[in-house]
Amino acid sequence: MSESSIKAQPNYTTLAHLKSVQVMGILNVTLDSFSDGGQFSSFDNALKQVELMITSGVDIIDIGGESTRPGAVDVSEKDEITRVIPLLKAIKSRFDIAVSIDTSKAGVMTEAIIHGANMINDVRALQNEGCLDVVAQSNVKVCLMHMQGMPRTMQENPHYNNVIEDIISFFVQRIESCVQKGIEKHRLILDPGFGFGKTLKHNYQMLADFGQFEKLNLPLLAGISRKSMLGNLLNRDVEQRLAGSLTAGIIAVQQGASIIRVHDVPETVDAIKILTAVARYKK
Repeated sequence: MSESSIKAQPNYTTLAHLKSVQVMGILNVTLDSFSDGGQFSSFDNALKQVELMITSGVDIIDIGGESTRPGAVDVSEKDEITRVIPLLKAIKSRFDIAVSIDTSKAGVMTEAIIHGANMINDVRALQNEGCLDVVAQSNVKVCLMHMQGMPRTMQENPHYNNVIEDIISFFVQRIESCVQKGIEKHRLILDPGFGFGKTLKHNYQMLADFGQFEKLNLPLLAGISRKSMLGNLLNRDVEQRLAGSLTAGIIAVQQGASIIRVHDVPETVDAIKILTAVARYKK
């Protein structure tokens, strides 16, 4: 991609755009997630974290019952349902908040939709058996993420001809598959998948050119929080990546991201508030 095409990207940091940006809070109910594995596997701890995120201004809670980090252990559909559905039911009965379920399994999606999930967040972009049908028979939103390879092996020498163009081509195909199945385009959200089958160079190229994904005319989600692309560049452990996470999130928002998926909700909400305040005075 040429330098001139990068400079030609529009500036998305308008007041109207910032007012529509949503913060998605990560709630991993697993023992082996890369950042907070085991921290919220307790039902009571998970609900306390939900309440804390809501108080801090979160817009969406994203519940994950299976880690997708490289080398993570597979979780059966039954076990994943046992982990996420009781928590989903408890949240929907206690709080007025949108809930997303992070899963690639049709059975988990079905149960989540039955019990009030507002969104499905799928790292496999509905490519697994039965997933397209499940979502087509509902009215929930769905986030289609790009991943090269599978979670257990995705970081073994990922390669692209052009990382931006290859991801856009993937999205075009997946959007067409969804529309043909009866999933209305307005229900789709796109996540280019930072850290999912990408080298350090790929990740920062994606962040630099994030605005290029806007040509697909769908809301964009950026999930960069605490990821290794930050740790490897900054030489910081997971718990020391707050500054990097906020900076990367702000860059994504400035290039059109509508949803920021994060671990650190209060700090991210504050950052968006500052961007919004500044935008009020831009001429």
